[in-house]
Amino acid sequence: MLSRDADSLYWLSRYVERAENTARILDVAYRMASMPISYNDLETNEWESALITAGGVDEFRATYGEATPENVIEFLAFSEANPSSIQNSFDTARQNARSVRSALTSEMWEAINSAWLDLRRYKARKIKVEDLPKFLNLVKEASLRYDGSAMRTMLRNDAYWFSRLGLYIERADNTARVLDVKYHVLLPQDAPVGGGIDYYQWAAILRSVSALVSYQWVYHQNLRPWLVADLLILREEMPRSLAACYGALSRHLDDLSHRYGTSGAAQRQARATHARLTNRNIEDIFQHGLHEFLQDFLADNNRLSLAISNQYLC
Repeated sequence: MLSRDADSLYWLSRYVERAENTARILDVAYRMASMPISYNDLETNEWESALITAGGVDEFRATYGEATPENVIEFLAFSEANPSSIQNSFDTARQNARSVRSALTSEMWEAINSAWLDLRRYKARKIKVEDLPKFLNLVKEASLRYDGSAMRTMLRNDAYWFSRLGLYIERADNTARVLDVKYHVLLPQDAPVGGGIDYYQWAAILRSVSALVSYQWVYHQNLRPWLVADLLILREEMPRSLAACYGALSRHLDDLSHRYGTSGAAQRQARATHARLTNRNIEDIFQHGLHEFLQDFLADNNRLSLAISNQYLC
């Protein structure tokens, strides 16, 4: 496969996954903003945390200033000033899809193109805060349609593997950011850990990654921060966990090495990170600092993305 086609497939999946992740970030902010004020009458910063999780604080402040619900929704959903907005993500994904149209099945192309058209209709009118859940469900369903089409209809060849690499790199990045922001931003300073706000926030985050029922199945107890972290970091049976993402990345990079007959830095880095995840326990991670662990992971994830690009996409 030509490197430019591999690059388009890789970034196509990354941008579709990024759009879904941004929708999930907005969903957490909306759920937290809808929380009853009676929880200790504490002021929360859920819309600001959405910007921090998405990594767009500086760009937002340069354009909008105050983090009102309307401004944050506009910036993360439609703003041209935000290259990772939902609209821009689908615009870029569709451009990549057009450049590798022959590598996609008709179902995959239809999923991307119909989502792009639906989003343009939404962009033509302002979204009210109360209408946000309907819009976010459309984005998440569009991503699920694309991902489901890829899973059900693509040949298991290098086009499929490059597509999966983009998805899991992006998914791992988002899961780590969501966890990191929860521990350092969401809970107000005067709110007790384990209190009503803390519990509600964890439940909202688990719902945002479709993991609340999974948590109940695995642990059979009330929400505990360290168990939520365990589920989203170390439990490989959880599809959005860091361990699950790196298990998949290692497998698909090995598939590519078998196809092309060579192995390189990308395979070594993926295996090393996967091994570190499978050999850790959550007590050890908390003892040494969750924030430090997640920051190190994000740096490793970025290095793997660069190694994949240098090895296959340039």
